[in-house]
This record gives sequence, C-alpha cells and structure tokens, in this order.
Amino acid sequence: MSSQVVQLKYIGNVTLSQNRRSKNIKVSVKADKSVLVSFPFYVSAKEVLAFVSKNENWIRQQQQKMEDRKVKVEPNSEIRTKLHLVKFLLGDEYKIVQNRNEIDFYVPDFESEESLGFLEANLTEVYRNEAKRLLPVRLTELARRHGFEFNKVTIRNNRRNWGSCSSKNNISLNLQMMKLPVELIDYILIHELVHTEIKNHGSKFWERLDEVSNNRARELAKQVKRYSTYTL
Repeated sequence: MSSQVVQLKYIGNVTLSQNRRSKNIKVSVKADKSVLVSFPFYVSAKEVLAFVSKNENWIRQQQQKMEDRKVKVEPNSEIRTKLHLVKFLLGDEYKIVQNRNEIDFYVPDFESEESLGFLEANLTEVYRNEAKRLLPVRLTELARRHGFEFNKVTIRNNRRNWGSCSSKNNISLNLQMMKLPVELIDYILIHELVHTEIKNHGSKFWERLDEVSNNRARELAKQVKRYSTYTL
C-alpha cells in the first residue's frame, strides 16, 4: 500500500492511500479534520481527486462536526472532570494552582499556540492521572460482573481510537475517555472486554456486546462517535 498527502484549498490535508484490499473509494474524516481516502490499486489519483471534489460539501460538513465537538476554552471558563474542577483563567504568567479538588490554569492569553499548548498539555495530564486511578478499577469490576478475563491494562493518549484489545488480551485505554459520560466509559470498557472473547466486529461480537449492555450496543456506539479524542 502506498500513500501521498495533498493539500486542497477548502478541505486541507487529504491523505490518498492505495489499498489492494479496497473495492471502492472510501472517504473518512478524522478528529483533527484531516481527510483519509482509501482506494483500489486500479483507480488513478486523478479519479480519486475527482471523487473527493464531488463529495467536498459532505467532507466539509463532517469537518465542521469535528470542530463543534472540540472543547471551547475561554477566559473564566471551567471543566468539571470526574475528580476535579478545572478553571481557565487569565494571568501574568503560565501557572497552575491546585487546592484540593480545584485546579486553576493561568495563561496570558487564549489565542496563542503557546497558551493553547500549555492548556492542552496540562489538561491531558489531569485526564491521565484520573484515568490511571479510575479506569483499571472499573474495568476489573465489569470483568468480574460479566465473567470476562483480561491480562493487563495500559493508559495512553490515543487520537485514533478509544481502546483496543491485543491477541494476548492486553487492553489499552485512551485517557481521553475521561471526558465522556460514565455510561459511555462503561460501554467502551465492556466493548474491549468482549474483544477478549471475540477478536473481530462480526455479528457474534455485537450479539455478545448486546448481552452485556442491555441491548444498547449500537445506540451507545453511535453516542461515542459524537466525542473527539482530542483534548481541546
């Protein structure tokens, strides 16, 4: 499989990925609004770009949806995480002040890349610490309740997916899950636990997932898609 990245005026970065397993042209929009186009080896780049151009309006709509999912950070705004109240405040310098369960982030402005980078990096660490405290415990609880077994669990900052389960039943969880409602966190944990038994997303997987999610697997999966794996 070969790929190349092209820059289109109204869409931005588009990755063209030739895949011998593809039977048709497929377009997907990622959380960072970049576009991935997978296509069969017998389709030319010219044909692919024509397809992208034809679907430009749909692509831009999806990009706008991704933009709308982002956390809007403004002066004196706040986010209530699972364990903390995080406030974003204007200050003379970059500073973090924590008092019990309240964490105040001070930045000189809310527009510069430096300020947004500071906020994103430190909010990510808040999510990381909370994820390490809460997710392994909850995963173990759900595994025992539903009769699953897993090997070990790791916490990562992954922008591609919410979780994964290896062939050895090692489960990796995305710290960005901490932004989600508790019900959706449980759904993702159960989703990965089902993968300890069934390694694909075939009909048997969804049947098993329905068994342990009160027949709401598809509904909850749809809700998860409304959230971005990006911190800000």
